[in-house]
Amino acid sequence: MKYKGAHDQVTFDDVLESCSTYITKKESIDLIQKAYDFIMVKHEGQKRKSGEPYTIHLIWVAYILTTLQTGPTTIAAGLLHDVMEDCDVPREEMVERFGEEITSLVEGVTKINKMPFKDEADVYAENHRKIYIAMAKDIRVILIKLADRLHNMRTLQYMPPAKQQRISRETLEVYAPIAHRLGINDIRIELEDLCLHYLDPKAYLEISELLEQKRSERKESVEKMMKSVEKLLDENHIDYRIKGRAKHIYSIYKKMVIKHKRFDELYDLNALRIILKDKMKCYEVLGIIHDHFRPLPGRFKDYIAMPKPNMYQSLHTAVIGEDGHIFEIQIRTEEMDELAERGVASHWRYKEGKDYSSRQEQKDIVDKLQWLGDFITLSDEIKDGDAKEYYDSLKRDIFEANVYVMTPQGKIVELPNGATPIDFAYRIHTEVGHHAVGAIVNNVMVPINTKLKTGDVCEIKTNKNSGPSEDWLKFVRTAGARNKIRQYISKKDAETQKEAIEEGKKLLKEEIRKRNLDEKKFLDPETYKSYFGSFGARNFDDLMLVIGKKQATAATLIDKVLPSKTGFFDNLSKILKKNNNALKNQKKSSSLGISVKGVDGLKVQLSKCCNPIPGDEIIGYVSKGQGIKVHRADCPNLKGVEKGRLIDVYWDYTNIMQKRFEVDIDIRGLDRPNLLNDIITVLGQVKVNILNINAGVVDTEAQIQLKLSVENAELLQLTIDNLNKIQGVYSISRVIH
Repeated sequence: MKYKGAHDQVTFDDVLESCSTYITKKESIDLIQKAYDFIMVKHEGQKRKSGEPYTIHLIWVAYILTTLQTGPTTIAAGLLHDVMEDCDVPREEMVERFGEEITSLVEGVTKINKMPFKDEADVYAENHRKIYIAMAKDIRVILIKLADRLHNMRTLQYMPPAKQQRISRETLEVYAPIAHRLGINDIRIELEDLCLHYLDPKAYLEISELLEQKRSERKESVEKMMKSVEKLLDENHIDYRIKGRAKHIYSIYKKMVIKHKRFDELYDLNALRIILKDKMKCYEVLGIIHDHFRPLPGRFKDYIAMPKPNMYQSLHTAVIGEDGHIFEIQIRTEEMDELAERGVASHWRYKEGKDYSSRQEQKDIVDKLQWLGDFITLSDEIKDGDAKEYYDSLKRDIFEANVYVMTPQGKIVELPNGATPIDFAYRIHTEVGHHAVGAIVNNVMVPINTKLKTGDVCEIKTNKNSGPSEDWLKFVRTAGARNKIRQYISKKDAETQKEAIEEGKKLLKEEIRKRNLDEKKFLDPETYKSYFGSFGARNFDDLMLVIGKKQATAATLIDKVLPSKTGFFDNLSKILKKNNNALKNQKKSSSLGISVKGVDGLKVQLSKCCNPIPGDEIIGYVSKGQGIKVHRADCPNLKGVEKGRLIDVYWDYTNIMQKRFEVDIDIRGLDRPNLLNDIITVLGQVKVNILNINAGVVDTEAQIQLKLSVENAELLQLTIDNLNKIQGVYSISRVIH
């Protein structure tokens, strides 16, 4: 029978006639008839933009599916693919009438309903993610969708210009690449040419006119070359079919516009295809052609020995004809030719019989098409994530993948441009990726971030004790590798955090026992609730994580929680009382406001090691030749000195002439953005002068040393209290030099 083209009329009788060439069972034909009868009732009165009954579109979809020789279930689903969305047929009714299998196919194809996404790009991405995931489960979904889109593109002239552009862009970005990946060239070529017609009508018309102008010249040249080849093959007793091959408009457009070629520079406008009985004859004919015509260097490709990822097989060569024109010649078998035209749909044509299983068919396709297996994995990994991320990953990793790398055993792995040995390792197997430690490419050891090229032979070296590094995320190209690395690191981090939390609890318990504190109270998370923020924690586990990772000590935490036995002002009151009693017996008060009991004539200096300030409890040390050095009473540098050299000294608050005193403090906290800025802001609010800042980060701990100018210990304590309120700050101490 003659298949109908885009400009023909098609009826349901044409569908039955076409499918009857390979479907003979009465129950199968009855299923298709039942689906047709149902849509004629449900879509009654509905019209397309062209004014035609809507059912014309559904019949065309079914007809296109018969040309791909799909099964009765797929054809029935093609007829029904809009009935749930456009006719509000509930799922229960669909299952009752047509079964779960057909209902699932229809759901897979049904366009997504309007959803409250932020913008059109979200709707676009989410819509196609739904289709892709359904396709990953069942290849028949995309065959129906391709048939649906092909007929919609054929009738796009009835849509407004803006919609024509949007649908054409979508078709060129999504559906044509899918058809290409499935090897369905008839549909791909027609879709691409139709898209160009609406996206760049000027270029489309220009190329069409150039083709028309050269048509007679090209026809004459092709016929002459064809006769020469036929004569050559007949002389060698070859059984063959030969035909001219027209270059489609979009492929010419890509070379002219994208590769900046002139029309007369395109070598493969003149093309012949030689179709033979068996594979060995292909190589024999190639030798005959090359022996008679001069081949162009670098233009021979053997897709028989190394098929394309869509299973396409053929020998390609380019030769100079007798009239000087360059010809592209393709040599293949009948089976290869059918696969080249109808792709995966041809290879897995519906076959009647007890053994047919759609599930087995899907498995066979996945086994044969490596990219579809990668696609299913990608769909599983990102299906619950961001729709745009999924769509972008799919385009880059699957549809734009054009780097073919081999394992040492000869298996071809398809990768996107810029992919590295780590991407390759994860495509082989997740565990190979996780434990990769090196790569040998073309027998040479290379860095794991090396960019792979088509034809490379890559071998991955592994070590079961190694794991992915976070640095890998900086150079891996495929979403699959990136997701698996993140999952591994996340799992490892969770395990490490759990261990650190337990370590933190252990250290806290030890500190509680050391101080003879109430374990029940001091192991209760509620005790520390108001101090979480000081340590950059959100909860008790976070707090224990900080201690377990040695970013703060359990002693620091308990010191914050335990109330001081006496407050600052109580201490100050005692000091003043002590000073007033001592002043009665004093001999001299220095300009620093320090009174020395029973000593006269010695120079008095504030010690630089502990920087005492008014309000601190102090003690004097009589040094050799340097007078009296005044230390804080708790200065560790006084330990072990001769007791006879220590002398009582007191602050004389009525005679302090020096208005400000230097003090060094050390701040520790969790590193975060703006921590230092917050500290400086607080110091400005309490009007403390900053004389010097030294800040750094060790691991995740911020370490900040400040030299401040303050009036007294009261102001310093107020400053420390305010700094302690800053999120992430967990310890502040005065520095002893």
